[in-house]
Amino acid sequence: MRILILRLARENPLWGYRRIAGELAALGYWVGASTVWLILKKAGVDPAPRRVGPSWSEFLRAQAEGILACDFFHCDTVLFKRLYCLVVMELGTRRVHVLGVTEHPTGPWVAQQARNLMIELGDRAEGFTFLIRDRDTKFTAMFDGVFTTAGIRILKTPPRAPRTDAFAERWIGGLRRELLDRILIVNARH
Repeated sequence: MRILILRLARENPLWGYRRIAGELAALGYWVGASTVWLILKKAGVDPAPRRVGPSWSEFLRAQAEGILACDFFHCDTVLFKRLYCLVVMELGTRRVHVLGVTEHPTGPWVAQQARNLMIELGDRAEGFTFLIRDRDTKFTAMFDGVFTTAGIRILKTPPRAPRTDAFAERWIGGLRRELLDRILIVNARH
């Protein structure tokens, strides 16, 4: 039975332990999914998504020169207003572009900031192949269109997975700890 489970896992790298247990049941072998998981774990076989292709961190390291990561962060002013700031980071060089600050970010505003970034990047924009962004509703189809017309693919992060945009999140965290927590912001210009 163990050999059959390992063979199914090796020949079908996208199948997880539940799928393998289901396929065995269709063949007339009743094995629990937890038993399949235990056998695969003891044999050193990774879970299904990890058996095919590079991991997310391996992908980021290999493609860093061609990846942009963008995110919003907010800060509260002394006058009790919340300001939103849009930033884009070039992962290869860790260069950060602060695209704009506003009290009310809208889809057209965000799309215009993307156009401004593409103008700023100029010919260097051709070197980027991916843009990592979260699923915020402010990132509209117009925003995505600015990058896709330049040949940049949009990679949306999974819901509730801040580690997939770890570079931008870490920079924002450092900005908060080292700057925003230490000074009082008066307005958007400040």
